[in-house]
Amino acid sequence: IFQLAGLAVIAFGLWLRFGGVMADFASDKKSPEYFFMGLYVLVGAGALMTTVGFFGCCGAARESQCLIGAFFACLLVIFAAEVTAGVFAFIGKKVAIQEAQKIYEDVYDDYMKNPGGKVNSTIYRYHLALQCCGKDNMEQRMGLPCPENIQKASNCLVEIQNVIDANLHLVGIVGIAIAGITIFGMIFSMVLCCAIRNTRDMI
Repeated sequence: IFQLAGLAVIAFGLWLRFGGVMADFASDKKSPEYFFMGLYVLVGAGALMTTVGFFGCCGAARESQCLIGAFFACLLVIFAAEVTAGVFAFIGKKVAIQEAQKIYEDVYDDYMKNPGGKVNSTIYRYHLALQCCGKDNMEQRMGLPCPENIQKASNCLVEIQNVIDANLHLVGIVGIAIAGITIFGMIFSMVLCCAIRNTRDMI
């Protein structure tokens, strides 16, 4: 279960980084590093979980108290890292939103200075991914490359905030699930370790 959870976390982190809406912000020279740094930590935690899970299986199969004890210690470190990362994400949410909004505002300003330049495709990509157009009133949306099938031209700065809030909400749910699995793993590793010790004492 722990190995599968680790693989799921890796897949989830890579999807948010390369397959979600936020991936469009990484295709330009600038990117919201604060947000992506959290995703890299998530992928690293998933890889660590998978590795630790493998050693936990080896310890259980060989009935090695040393390996199971090391498995418990690693789980404790992962749990502490998850709590730290959760606090870090909660505190840094505002900074991540500001970074992403600043990227859009820079592209918007570049487009206003040179509407026919390369930035035309960049700002259109953002509008298409976020299903928005412009950042303020209707006068500032005139002449912008907006998606044709868009129902309502919403404020892109607001949409950026909504997207990051939604993604961080998903990360929070995954983090809580991992924390639960980690606690579950720590309890059962100690139970198994004690059972092995008692069995050897009886023999």
